[in-house]
Amino acid sequence: MAKSQETWSKKEREKKKQKNKKDKEEKKQERKDNAKDGKSFDDMLAYIDENGNLSSTPPDPRKKIKVNVEDIEIGVPKQKPFDPADLIRKGTVTFFNESKGYGFIKDLESQESVFVHMNAFLDNIKENSKVTFEVEMGPKGANAINVRLTV
Repeated sequence: MAKSQETWSKKEREKKKQKNKKDKEEKKQERKDNAKDGKSFDDMLAYIDENGNLSSTPPDPRKKIKVNVEDIEIGVPKQKPFDPADLIRKGTVTFFNESKGYGFIKDLESQESVFVHMNAFLDNIKENSKVTFEVEMGPKGANAINVRLTV
């Protein structure tokens, strides 16, 4: 007698496949039965109220706010043109090392200390001298340039 080609594990695998197929068909039929067909377009719409929350009722047209498209700024706002006279500041040299060629100027208006290098001098300057200067942003912060003695 010849032995059957189907083993116990093959039979079990086939039973499992059939069971999964049957479950899948049942789920599909259940979804069809519970589906809410026939929803109107108005039922599917969602609105956003003035606070940014979703709502099922349309917003009140009296609360509508008109926005001018030109007033919307995306990114960095444009800088206003500045007067070159505003860039010139006055201050006092608080520290200056002649051998190393650098020092600091205390701005009279903002009371901040600004770094200055001897290459930025237009006149011969020492400590406690009253000066006028311009500020330029360098890699490590503010630098004074075009430093002159005030008369």
